Amino acid sequence: MLAFLILAGPGLANAAPPPIQETPMTGGDGTVQQFDHNAFSLPLDTMPMTRRLDFSVGNSFFRNPWVEAPASTAARDGLGPLLNTNSCQGCHIKDGRGHPPSGDERTVSLFLRLSLPPESVDDETLTRFGVAPVPGYGRQLQTAAISGADPEGDMQLHYTKRDVRLDDGEVVTLREPHYAIGSPAYGPLPDDLQISPRVAPPMIGLGLLEALPAEALIAAADPDDTDGDGISGRVNRVWDERRGDTVIGRFGWKAGEPSIEQQSLHAFAGDMGLTSNLVPVTDCMPSQACDRFPDGGTPEVSDRIARFVTFYAGSLAVPARRDMDDPRVLAGAETFNEIGCASCHTPRHETPPDTERAALADQTIWPYSDLLLHDMGEALADGRPEFDASGSEWRTPPLWGIGLAREVNPRAGFLHDGRARTLEEAILWHGGEAEASADAYRDLPAERRDGLIRFLESL
Repeated sequence: MLAFLILAGPGLANAAPPPIQETPMTGGDGTVQQFDHNAFSLPLDTMPMTRRLDFSVGNSFFRNPWVEAPASTAARDGLGPLLNTNSCQGCHIKDGRGHPPSGDERTVSLFLRLSLPPESVDDETLTRFGVAPVPGYGRQLQTAAISGADPEGDMQLHYTKRDVRLDDGEVVTLREPHYAIGSPAYGPLPDDLQISPRVAPPMIGLGLLEALPAEALIAAADPDDTDGDGISGRVNRVWDERRGDTVIGRFGWKAGEPSIEQQSLHAFAGDMGLTSNLVPVTDCMPSQACDRFPDGGTPEVSDRIARFVTFYAGSLAVPARRDMDDPRVLAGAETFNEIGCASCHTPRHETPPDTERAALADQTIWPYSDLLLHDMGEALADGRPEFDASGSEWRTPPLWGIGLAREVNPRAGFLHDGRARTLEEAILWHGGEAEASADAYRDLPAERRDGLIRFLESL
């Protein structure tokens, strides 16, 4: 999701301008020179050979399907009984973005998060899970199941058209998504049901983002807009299963996960119905009686496999910038800053020199994100709070690699639900804190709009 936010304001009268990237090494020393359909699937270029095998093993558990238990492939059994897909790669296609379904196609890389209004449960549940689960359905709609079990329901999606007229008279047609749940199998759905569509995000650079100090992210937040620039970035504070405490979130569309490990193992539990020591319970509710089916052991995802997958997810490299000498790209970078995009899509960060992994230490990176929550307006709101994130707030997603999204997955969609088919559509959807920058984009002459898009395609 792109967030283009206004830069002008009384609090920024003396602020230094955002930097313009002058190096192609977007992901620091580990940046890779890969620009085809495998652009998001390479390890950090600095990874020592002694760890390449670990990366490959993690990749195998990320890419290959899991199966029902019991099975001869004991390391990969225990799938379901309720699930969305049978592999991580099924959602994160080639380690890149997912996409909405087309026509009557069954959805895989777009799913629905579910909840009830937060006041319907106790504070302890909200502290641990951030949302109120739905009786009979949990916190995510599972649209598939193993043999003998019933999927929870069907995600139904249709679009209506919304035309946006640019200042020079050009009309861009957006598609507005509308969601429903058909054939609910575990009881009637509540009238106050909250749903949030989520498309799988790209996997690149996660280890570098995890290495950024929490103090730096907190320091960049401005929840009360004290500088008066119209931007009020906030950290989300979420439950950390490993620490047994509340920490800041940085992963997921609403920054609802604190670490790569927890994000990965929650995905195993929610998307594939697989338990682990860190997340020993799946999204299956007691009334669904999932324990009547064979399991793949306790836990189904061993600590060893969890370490391999976490290492793999934290080691995917960022591709280098392209076309940086193109005058249109250079002009687009300036426009990006001038109309306020960099107010949330913070171009540059530094990882500390004392990270746990040497390959991630002391790196200058260009993710184009502050990893903070921003109110994106009614048009993009899902109406579903998650921990401290409101129903209209989303985490600023990194833009690095966005120009290769369609190279990796030709059907990749933009924004949190993949509704935007182009980068321009993504820009034009933005409101709330982003409204002034979206308005500025609409007012640009065609040449400058094209330059901005060319800049984004170079990332």
